[in-house]
Amino acid sequence: MSLDQKVGQLYSVWTASKYGQEEINEIKRIINEYHIGGLIFSLGNINDQIISHNIFQEQSNIPLLISMDAEWGLGMRLDDGFSFPYNITLGAIRDDSLVFAVGQRIGEHLKKIGVHLNFAPVSDVNTNPKNPIIGARSFGENKFNVTNKSIKYIEGLNNSGVLAVGKHFPGHGDTRKDSHLTLPTLNYDLSRIDSVELYPFKQIIRSGVNGIMTAHLKVKSLDDKMITTLSRKIITDLLKRDLGFDGIVITDALDMKAIVDYSKGNYPDVDALIAGNDILLMPSDLKKSIVEIKKAVSDGRVPSERLENAVKKILNTKYEVGLNKYKPISNDNIKYKLNSDQDYALLEKLAEKSMTLIKNESNSIPISFDKKNKVGLVSLGIDNGMTFHKYLNNYRTVEKIDISDLKNVRDINKNFDKIIVSVHKSDKSPFDNYKLSPKEISIINTLKKYNNVVLVVFSNPYTLLDINLNGFDSVMLAYQNSPIFQKKASEAIFGANDIDGILPVSIGKKYKEGTSIVIKKRNVLSFDHPVNFGVNMNKLKKIDSLINDAIQNNMTPGAQLLIAKNSNIVYHKAYGYKTYEKKEKINNNNIYDLASLTKILVSVPLLLNEFMTNDFDLTTKLSEWFPDKELKNKKDLTVKQLFSHYSGMKSWIPFYKKTIDSVTNTRINKYYSNKKSQKFPFQVSDDLYIRNYNDTIFNEIINSELSDSLSYVYSDLPYFLLKFYLEKKYQLSLDTQIKNYLYDKIGSTSLTYKPTNFLDNKLIVPTTVDDYFRFNRVEGHVHDMGAAMMDGISGHAGLFGNSLDIAKILQLFLQKGSYANEKFFDEKFFDLFNFRHFKEKKVRRGIGFDKPELDPDDPNTCGCASDKSFGHYGFTGSVAWVDPETEIIYVFLSNRTFPDENNNSLSEFNIRTEIQKLVHEAFD
Repeated sequence: MSLDQKVGQLYSVWTASKYGQEEINEIKRIINEYHIGGLIFSLGNINDQIISHNIFQEQSNIPLLISMDAEWGLGMRLDDGFSFPYNITLGAIRDDSLVFAVGQRIGEHLKKIGVHLNFAPVSDVNTNPKNPIIGARSFGENKFNVTNKSIKYIEGLNNSGVLAVGKHFPGHGDTRKDSHLTLPTLNYDLSRIDSVELYPFKQIIRSGVNGIMTAHLKVKSLDDKMITTLSRKIITDLLKRDLGFDGIVITDALDMKAIVDYSKGNYPDVDALIAGNDILLMPSDLKKSIVEIKKAVSDGRVPSERLENAVKKILNTKYEVGLNKYKPISNDNIKYKLNSDQDYALLEKLAEKSMTLIKNESNSIPISFDKKNKVGLVSLGIDNGMTFHKYLNNYRTVEKIDISDLKNVRDINKNFDKIIVSVHKSDKSPFDNYKLSPKEISIINTLKKYNNVVLVVFSNPYTLLDINLNGFDSVMLAYQNSPIFQKKASEAIFGANDIDGILPVSIGKKYKEGTSIVIKKRNVLSFDHPVNFGVNMNKLKKIDSLINDAIQNNMTPGAQLLIAKNSNIVYHKAYGYKTYEKKEKINNNNIYDLASLTKILVSVPLLLNEFMTNDFDLTTKLSEWFPDKELKNKKDLTVKQLFSHYSGMKSWIPFYKKTIDSVTNTRINKYYSNKKSQKFPFQVSDDLYIRNYNDTIFNEIINSELSDSLSYVYSDLPYFLLKFYLEKKYQLSLDTQIKNYLYDKIGSTSLTYKPTNFLDNKLIVPTTVDDYFRFNRVEGHVHDMGAAMMDGISGHAGLFGNSLDIAKILQLFLQKGSYANEKFFDEKFFDLFNFRHFKEKKVRRGIGFDKPELDPDDPNTCGCASDKSFGHYGFTGSVAWVDPETEIIYVFLSNRTFPDENNNSLSEFNIRTEIQKLVHEAFD
């Protein structure tokens, strides 16, 4: 190699793909003219990066060593690159294997765009809260934590085939100045530098780090004359000789003001090379710098062996990363590969494991689901808190509080039992301002005087330095203000995940680094990415296609789907629209008429409660429910017979027909009114009320035909009778009973009868257009005619809700009576209900529960669910199913009955069972 080529190999020049052809032409000129050894890529996007990379590599006679500062991933430099959490967030995680996973994924991303060297990890121990440049880029202030995580990050990068460069040697963590702007100084003695700043670097060198980046610092105890980058004492003597580092040494950028100002107009490149640096990064003037290096080689200031050694290390590094077999980079489907499900799954796990509780008086976290306690949310900072609020409401009703000024803060105490205060600061960059404004501090201090306050900080831990933490019930750090961190914080607050993060830096004197209050997960549903449960994502795509095809073929206007596994919701999605007019899209908060799912979501829990109170068992007869009634041929029917559908009772009775004139097909006036009154108290639909018809319905059921011999007939009628019994016994309506007993205690926000009275009517999905009874569009009122005639409340139908709240009840069943660490019924009673008591009579059902068909050739399920599985189907197009063997929950809701309830194509094409089949296959 010529001298020009050798000197050129020392340099790595900055470039950015975002600047287009002009930048490309300039870099091509530099490659041709100066024979540079490498490029450091920065601003741009993935596609342009790959195009530029391929052009530049083709231009260079000797393949270029490509580097990037990608400390938290490609997102640090490329607009559409993936970003993992900052190091300070990773510093809160106990499990260092997750840091390995981060390093590996970042390395895999870098490799796909042709990057060989990652100038990471930051191995500085950040002991100074006022450090303006390291801060959140460090793993924290504990040297052991910084070391362990640096090593794991390096191992992950190396495992992907990308080389790691630890920085900023000998340690930039305890400075108050930014070396991009001025020269920072460390005034500690050698003992302190050796025991703190140097500690991580000594360990990562022993573990085999590939490269070290030197910092622009003045460390007098190491060299009282030269700054680190230019110090032979620090680089050759300390780093290479004493610490035994034989990898490649890279300067920090030579155009930073710290070194430019220090050099006073001279070019520091010569001194940097003499000091022992191999790669000279981002020279301020490449042309003049090369001239100076060549002069220094010629006049002997730079020994030829020093130049040869540096060039050999650079060439060996190129060989190590495979540049001897260079191939152009493909951009085929590259953006997805660099923003994959695997990346988002890892990000969810990192967010979950980083949550850090440093204060928890009176065990305020986890917050109770009990609706007796009213909870509000105040959000401060750059975020209005709507995303966090949405996720909190997955677990219970939390009211969003708007504080426009301090005048109404005291009034909040009168309306709420607990206030969550969330602080949101920008996390687009670790250098963004994380400090609280005086107004925010004033609001926080005022709130904590009058309320039970839980403080959640989506920001750098140093944000807490601005406030006195006395007076808060709980303080939790969530570190970053992204939707995933807000989701995981909401789960932590309600006990859906473990909280075991550790404070990576000290917050004042009281909350020292390492502070950690551990809270164990309650047995409630959580959310996670399907990849974390081994789900075949292609199967989920097939499910999406199947549902979208059903919508396209007018089987239903829209749908909700929920899939859970091992108490984690892994897929929660909405499809289509409320109606075929396609005006309003379905979302996961929309409310559906659940039809016969009411049987297992209302009647079964209330029946189980009756077993708990020992008021009756499976042999209890109907005559014991209604001792003062003449029950005729039904008096000896038992609970077991009635709710296994082996009682001989009719399937249903069209009670409404006796209130319709069969000749004119109009309602008989004596039964109905357009206005509610004492005479007409029960609402049937919009502007339609009926007199109390309950006694008539009861008598019609009792007087109805009964089979001469017991046989299996699926019947709604026992559930009418259950309603009458329970309401008589407790003198409370069925909806109030289930609300008090269950829904208000598990965080349900949607399950209700008569939703138009309690929920935002915009959320309600229309059910049908009725041309035989109500003669109008049925929306927010129960479709089932019998239930409609009883004010919309019955044991067989009438319940409305969304897929999430249904899943909570199914998880309660899966856990055999326990949810949120509260016991609702005993396992033995649940097992009694989830059992075929008339299997020998070819009855597939349990008590209330539907179960897989006994004949495999006539399946009501996919054939893939176990015999222990249970659930129910609903007339409106719903299904809720649980498999205890696989711990899979499957919920599908639709309004296939709109506008025509006779549209049965959803069942004819077995859409619900085909989805269930794909759900189970996804976990195989």
